[in-house]
Amino acid sequence: MRYGLAAVVVAWAAVTAPLHGQGMEAQAVLASIDSKAKAYGDVALQIWSFAEVGYQEQKSSALLQEQLRAAGFTVKAGVAEIPTAFTAEWGSGQPVIGIVGEFDALPGLSQAAEPERHALEPEGAGHGCGHHLFGTASTAAAIAVKDWLVATKRPGTLRFFGTPAEEGGAGKVYMLRAGLFSDVDVVVTMHPGDRNASSASSTLANITGKFRFRGQSAHASSAPDRGRSALDGVEAMNAMVNLMREHVPSDARIHYVITNGGRAPNVVPDFAEAYYYARHNDMRVLEGIWERIQNAARGAALGTGTTMELELTGAVWNVLPNSYLVGLMQKNLQAVGGYEYTPAERQFAEVLRKSLDGNLPPIDSANSVFTPEPGIGSASTDLGDVSWNVPTVQLTSATWVPGTPAHSWQAVAAGGTSIGVKGMLVAAKSMALTAIDLFTDPAHIQKARAEFDQRRGPGFKYTTRLADRKPALDYRK
Repeated sequence: MRYGLAAVVVAWAAVTAPLHGQGMEAQAVLASIDSKAKAYGDVALQIWSFAEVGYQEQKSSALLQEQLRAAGFTVKAGVAEIPTAFTAEWGSGQPVIGIVGEFDALPGLSQAAEPERHALEPEGAGHGCGHHLFGTASTAAAIAVKDWLVATKRPGTLRFFGTPAEEGGAGKVYMLRAGLFSDVDVVVTMHPGDRNASSASSTLANITGKFRFRGQSAHASSAPDRGRSALDGVEAMNAMVNLMREHVPSDARIHYVITNGGRAPNVVPDFAEAYYYARHNDMRVLEGIWERIQNAARGAALGTGTTMELELTGAVWNVLPNSYLVGLMQKNLQAVGGYEYTPAERQFAEVLRKSLDGNLPPIDSANSVFTPEPGIGSASTDLGDVSWNVPTVQLTSATWVPGTPAHSWQAVAAGGTSIGVKGMLVAAKSMALTAIDLFTDPAHIQKARAEFDQRRGPGFKYTTRLADRKPALDYRK
């Protein structure tokens, strides 16, 4: 049985649970999202098919801008010196509530909307983190909240942030640097996943960069003494960093790939490149680890007679949770509830789960809302930088088959079906209700801000290694 885009014609209808105490206005907001569910599903699946990687999301960004502009938002494209970054704003005055959307794909994860491995394009990109659903859910929420503001004649500013290159490109950091978040009171957002829950956990800070070594080419057999191998520089660096692993905190993570190691064995490579990620749950600790990685690269260049240059491609903080906002969003998520699989969706899920390892959660768990779990996750996101500048809250919705890990072909597959779209609608509704609460009752913002200030501590000053760097617009090339 094949599950291509044409198969996503089932079950676009409501995923709404009764709202206890939310009022008729909120019911109308959710009904408005349901009335456009088919259109939003089509938008998400178009972006899924575009599968554009970081800073190359021209079609994806344009499509979301088109939806928001048609809904009456004032759109500013190409902000923060990034062609695919944009803001969309409606209203004026206080409060200022931000909704964040992402839309970049991951390289090498091309996959059909099928429960078995089938790449649509060899080595092509795919939405293994579900950002096609992320951007569309946030767009749907923003439009619904804007319509509510119009209908109720409430004051305030709603600002949508179209943020590119979350996967290693740190797009939000440059948007922060450009002052686009400076007047925002609270940021509301979501992320795809395999369960429904508000996000109470932190993440790992992450610094990424490309170490480029340059040497001297020569015939590897007849004149090796005249060559200086750039690949030797990369390999010497990698060896030293691997020795470091015993002498860094046990919860640190260092990953790398050799993106260029030369072209032919009989030519001493005059250029080679290694792409590094380093992570830790405290940016201040990570800064020291990154300095040691840089020193390993410098030493490798010295020892191999090569030169080294570093392009810093990203640097993101760990997320600063806000438990007050988590509780507010969890209340709304519980009011919206999860969703049930159709027979076809269940069959898809059962086949896909055969490819997953480990102790899998129940297949019907998309119909549940889970309790937020504090802790530290293993992922990294540029939302972390936003969360240290503005009180921020995020939820996860069940856009993938239960048990599916992020950055997998299984996530791409489910994200291209009605399973992904149903989870997206749960997120859109929950974000919309949370934003409405923030516009309605100033006490929510005051309490969130008080916790935010307490968690950051007195005298906190946000800094970033990207302070004076241009966005690495070609980091995926």
